[in-house]
Amino acid sequence: MAERHFSTLPELFSTLPELYRSEAADDALRAPGFSDIFVPGEGEVGAPLMLIGEQPGNQEDLTGHPFVGPAGHLLDENLAAIGVDRMTTFVTNAVKRFKFTLRGKRRLHQTPNAGDIARYRWWLKEEVRLVKPRVVVALGRTALRALDGVSLKNDRGALLSWNGRKLLATIHPSYLLRLHDRRDEAEARFREDLRIAARGAGYGV
Repeated sequence: MAERHFSTLPELFSTLPELYRSEAADDALRAPGFSDIFVPGEGEVGAPLMLIGEQPGNQEDLTGHPFVGPAGHLLDENLAAIGVDRMTTFVTNAVKRFKFTLRGKRRLHQTPNAGDIARYRWWLKEEVRLVKPRVVVALGRTALRALDGVSLKNDRGALLSWNGRKLLATIHPSYLLRLHDRRDEAEARFREDLRIAARGAGYGV
């Protein structure tokens, strides 16, 4: 399936609910290996800080809400540690359905591939346009790829210009959950990345 471009749709959307209704109903986004559950972003339009992850996980798929699993709780903790209430931000995912494989009764996370990301790219950029954040935080490589992004290795933690706003690349909090050594150090760096993004968005942190 070819990537969508702005010229391929008759008009842009004027509200997030309109966008999400059309996105959820688009058969082109219903790929094999994905859940049927569409998980939209959450937060207020005009939120100064927008955080974009990879895709919903098992808990997000079951509840229909983004970032409510272990990685989401860790994100909340680190935002709170720098004085940012998640309720003042907008959280979403690059891909809006859970990609998984079954192992017995367990659903194991599968990373979206380039084609999966491309199918959602136009919709994600339209979501950003409607939310109007000052700073977009790409949490991990999938989010960066969805935003035609920069290098996580070379540009992490820097506020960069992107489509008339600022973009900051950092790790996905799920990475921290997989660490056995030096997690405190890695989490401190992640927290500092969030602090830089929050300051750029106008939070007094």
